[in-house]
Amino acid sequence: MQWRSLVVGLLVLRLSLSCVLWLAFGLGHNVSLGFNFPLSFSLHKLDALLREEKATDPSGTSWSQRIHGREHEEARTSWAKVEEESPNRSYLSFFDGDKDEYARKYGSFPDTLKAKMKDMAKDMFYFGYDNYMKHAFPEDELNPIDCEGRGPDVLNPSNININDVLGNYSLTLIDTLDTLLVLGNVTEFQRAVKLVIDTVSFDKDSTVQVFEANIRILGSLISSHILLTDPKHPFGEVGFDGYDNELLHLAHDLAVRLLPAFENTSTGIPYPRVNLKTGVPPDSINETCTAGAGSLLVEFGILSRLIGDSTFEWVARRAVRALWNLRSNETGLLGNVVNIQTGQWVGKQSGLGAGMDSFYEYLLKSYILFGEKEDHRMFQAAYESIQSHMRRGESCNEGEGDPPLYVNVNMFSGEIMNTWIDSLQAFFPGLQVLNGDVDNAICLHAFYYAIWKRFGALPERYNWQLQAPDVLFYPLRPEMAESTYLLYQATKNPFYLHVGKDILQSLEKNTKVRCGYATLHHVVDKSKEDRMESFFLSETCKYLYLLFDEDNPLHKSDNKYIFTTEGHVVPIDKRFREKPCNDLFPCDEAAPAEPEPINRPPPNNTSNCNRIPEERRYTLPLKSVYMRQIDHMVGLF
Repeated sequence: MQWRSLVVGLLVLRLSLSCVLWLAFGLGHNVSLGFNFPLSFSLHKLDALLREEKATDPSGTSWSQRIHGREHEEARTSWAKVEEESPNRSYLSFFDGDKDEYARKYGSFPDTLKAKMKDMAKDMFYFGYDNYMKHAFPEDELNPIDCEGRGPDVLNPSNININDVLGNYSLTLIDTLDTLLVLGNVTEFQRAVKLVIDTVSFDKDSTVQVFEANIRILGSLISSHILLTDPKHPFGEVGFDGYDNELLHLAHDLAVRLLPAFENTSTGIPYPRVNLKTGVPPDSINETCTAGAGSLLVEFGILSRLIGDSTFEWVARRAVRALWNLRSNETGLLGNVVNIQTGQWVGKQSGLGAGMDSFYEYLLKSYILFGEKEDHRMFQAAYESIQSHMRRGESCNEGEGDPPLYVNVNMFSGEIMNTWIDSLQAFFPGLQVLNGDVDNAICLHAFYYAIWKRFGALPERYNWQLQAPDVLFYPLRPEMAESTYLLYQATKNPFYLHVGKDILQSLEKNTKVRCGYATLHHVVDKSKEDRMESFFLSETCKYLYLLFDEDNPLHKSDNKYIFTTEGHVVPIDKRFREKPCNDLFPCDEAAPAEPEPINRPPPNNTSNCNRIPEERRYTLPLKSVYMRQIDHMVGLF
C-alpha cells in the first residue's frame, strides 16, 4: 500500500504544480511566485520573454517595452531558448478556445436586444434634436445643461474653439438633415428643409474655418439636395411640391464665399479662415493644418458636378496636389501644419489624428466617388508610408507580440515624437475597412474599444506609455461609433453590436443632462461642459442607429452610398465620374507623374464589406488572448 500512496502523492503534487503555473502565467497579472520576473508581469511581457524582439523602431524597442521597461534581459533570452526547444506549444494556446469569458460575453447578440438598442439610439437622437429645436434654434448649437442656444462668440473673436465652427447659420439643424431621413422621419425632414430655406442666409459677418463650414454645412446641403431630388435614393418619396433646388443654391452661395481662401496664396493651399461677407481677414495667419486644407475635395467635387462648374473641384484638387508634393522624399509622409506661402512645414509631426486624419480619408473617398486614378495612387502611397513608419507592433491575430499601434512620428525621419494618440485616430479602422485591410482594422479598433471600456469614453489624448489620458475631455465624438458600424457591416460579427451597446449605455449614463447630451470635461470624474456639438446628432447618433438597424433602407438599397467625413450620405453615382470641364479649368490639368503600383489593381467603387469569409463572420473577430492582451495594455486589469 505504501507504493500506491507514493504514486497518488506524486500525482497530486504534479497537478498542484500545474495549477500554480497556470495561475502564474495564465490568469494573474501581478503574480511572481518566486520566479525571476517583475511584479508587473503580464501577457504581453511574456510575449517579450518568449521570443527574440523584432526591431520595430530605430532603437530596437517594442512599444510594450516602453511601458514595462527592459528589465530581466537574461530571463528573456533564456525563455526564448525554451520556446525554440518547444515550438509547437505556445503559451497562447492555453487561452485559445470557444468557452472563455470573451466568447461567452461577445459571441451572440439577441434580436430583441438589437431592437432595444435601435430604439435607444433613436431616443437619444430625438432627445438631443427636440431640445435643440425647442431651446436653441435658430442659433447654432444647444447648451444642454442650461437649455439655451449658442452662437459665435462675438465679444471674443480670438475664441476659435467656438468661432471656427459657429457661423450664425443654424448649424445643428443643417448638419442634422439627412439623419432625419436615416431614422425614417420624412415629415420632420421636409419641415426642417423648409426651415433652412426660409431662415438661413450666409450673408453674415462671421469668420469661420473653411474646413468646418465645408464638411458640416456645405456637405449636408449637398447631401440633402441629392436625397430630395434623386429618384434612386432609398428613402422613398421625400420630395415636396415647390422645392426648386434651394438647398443646392445655398450650397453654391456658401462655396463662393469660401473661395477667397484660395486666392493670394503662393502654394495654392488655402487660408484656414474666411469672413463670409468680406473674405480673408486682414490679420489672417499663413499657417494651416493638412486635414483642414486637404479635405475639401469630396464636397467641392460633388458641387462642381452638380452645377457644371469645375472651379470648386479645381481649387480643392490643386490644394491636395500642393500638399502631396511637399511630402518627405525619405519617408513619403506629410507634416501636420504648413505655411501656405512658403510651403515650409511648421509642424513636422505625422500621425493619423488631429490635423491629418481626413486628408487620408478623402484621398480614398474621392477615388471611390470620382474614379480619378491619381487619388488612388496618392492614397496607396500614403497608406504604405503609414504602415512602414507609423505602425508599431507585430501582426495581429497571428503569432505572438505586441498588437498594432499607430504612433506620431517625425515626417522626415520616422522617429517617434511623443507617446500619445488622440481620439480622432479612432476613425482609421473604418477607413481600413473601405480599403479592404479588415484584419488591421479589427486590431486597431480593439485597442480603442479597450480605452473606451476603461473610461466610458475616449479621452481626447491617451498616453500609451503612461496608460493614462493626457487630455481628459470627450466632446461626444463619433469616430469610435463610425468604425464600429463599418466593421460590423464588413464582418457581421456580434462583437461589434456589443461594442455599440457599450457606447450607447456609456453616453446615456455619463453625458445625458437636462436638455441633451453634454461634453465630458473629464473622462475620469465625468464632470461636464455645457456644449453639444452638431456632430453628435449628425454622426454619433446616426452611426449607432444604423449599427442596430439591419433593415434600414441604406442597407437594402441596390445603389451604393458613402459617408462624408461629417457622416453625410452621398451616392456613388456615375454622374459624379463625369468631369465638369470648361475653358478656364481644363480637365487635363497636370497630375503628379507617378506610375500605377505594380500588381495592385485599383479598388472597386464600393466598400469592401464582403471581404470576410462567411465561415469567419460568427466567431470573435479577434482571438481572446489578444483581446485580453489589449485590455491589459490600457490598464483594464
